[in-house]
Amino acid sequence: MPSTKKIDATAKLYYQQNLPNHMVTAVIVLDNQLNIQYANPATEALLVKSLNKLRNQSLQHVFFNSPISSIRLKQLLTSGQEFSDSDVVLEFFDKRIITVELTASSFSLDNAPFILLEIKQIDQQKQISEEAFQHQQWESARDLIRGLAHEIKNPLGGLRGAAQLLNKEITPEQQEYTAMIIEQADRLTNLVDRLLGPNQLPNFNSQNIHLILEKVAQLISFNNPNNIKIIKDYDPSLPDINFDADKIQQALLNIVSNAIQVIGESGVVRLKTRAASNKTINGRRIKLAAQISIIDNGPGIPSKIQDTLFYPMVSGRSNGTGLGLAISQTLINQHKGKISCISRPGHTEFIILLPISEDKTP
Repeated sequence: MPSTKKIDATAKLYYQQNLPNHMVTAVIVLDNQLNIQYANPATEALLVKSLNKLRNQSLQHVFFNSPISSIRLKQLLTSGQEFSDSDVVLEFFDKRIITVELTASSFSLDNAPFILLEIKQIDQQKQISEEAFQHQQWESARDLIRGLAHEIKNPLGGLRGAAQLLNKEITPEQQEYTAMIIEQADRLTNLVDRLLGPNQLPNFNSQNIHLILEKVAQLISFNNPNNIKIIKDYDPSLPDINFDADKIQQALLNIVSNAIQVIGESGVVRLKTRAASNKTINGRRIKLAAQISIIDNGPGIPSKIQDTLFYPMVSGRSNGTGLGLAISQTLINQHKGKISCISRPGHTEFIILLPISEDKTP
């Protein structure tokens, strides 16, 4: 019967040799020339390369942008002082971009110096945190706007009523002024109603999302002076979803109409659907969702308004009201969905997630 000490030693050796293979954190070992000598399976998955292809490659040749300068790594070898960086952006040659936490330390093996890099991808955690903050900010802004809208709407009604009464007591020549007051009061009331947003609850029915996208494409084709090309890229395997057809159509139409107005002649708008699994929507984990993407090749959204894009009265166009996207946000929220945007010059993508099935656990 083997001794307990021998079993403990065998187990210790096993874990020392195999533990990196079970880690979700990417682990890379560099020699003193900053060439890769080891990469665990998490690194292979992150870099989409096997250890055989990575071995003896310079770290500087793995990434499009170098996450750490070679001078800093050389200093680590001499000083032995480990360091950590958060929110490090890694860009790959295949145009993938991720955000990671990176820790670098040194160790010796057979009197030879090595560097140990630990890379933990934090895009999902960062995205969830940012989305939670943005959702909270959006709700606060919406409540503020609604409070102000109600305060404005009440005096407007009194102003309009007073102008109507006055209109009966004055000469026809003077009625021109009261007519102007009534007209402007009606215009402001209409604006306030739009600021308040949709107030009717959705009428849910199980239906095919592609039928709504087809209606949106048809409506856009009736008013398309710049000959914008509409490309349909649908996933036919998507099941029916419970949603209010009119509200989802309005939400999608607002986004597509904005794209049509900003892209130039012969631009392209792509309507794309896919199934998305294990998504987090406003803090809830969703097993399966329909992902609707509206993609255009226009100039992109100015970076200064991207964080507040869905707030009322925020617009990238000089003649825009800034209400279309705010209304779309409200309509999607009524469906317990999520809308987000990725934009750069030549590529703007609005992504809408609508739950197909939900996991009720937080």
